[in-house]
Amino acid sequence: MRKKIDDYVSGRIPPPPIVTALGITMIRAADGTAEFGYVADGRHANPMGTLHGGILCDLADAAMGVALASTLDEGESFATLELHINFLRPVWDAKLTAKGRIVSRGRTVAMTACDIVDEDQRHIAAVTGTQMILTGQMAKGR
Repeated sequence: MRKKIDDYVSGRIPPPPIVTALGITMIRAADGTAEFGYVADGRHANPMGTLHGGILCDLADAAMGVALASTLDEGESFATLELHINFLRPVWDAKLTAKGRIVSRGRTVAMTACDIVDEDQRHIAAVTGTQMILTGQMAKGR
């Protein structure tokens, strides 16, 4: 998995379809951390006109997942078991950065966290996740 992340970071393989569809971009990933960017401009607004919370969830999930994936060995994969998000500030038009990191990593379970900030470093959302590390047959095809 680590090689796949390295290939993704270097541009040798294309990003996952979901990040392309949403306009999320990877800034960097290595050693249990990752940063992703997103420009909020109204295209994913909710009925109130602010950025839909699901986009913030996707942005954080990408940053936390790639942070974890950057530490996995060949033949390992993972699945997110739980994601918790606190929405701290509404967003209309802004350049956002999601900063994902590993909080704790065991043999089978990891906990990750992500802070989403705007270009003025205002805290937009605080996110935590729990991931199950998959090996052997469970990791096949993932």
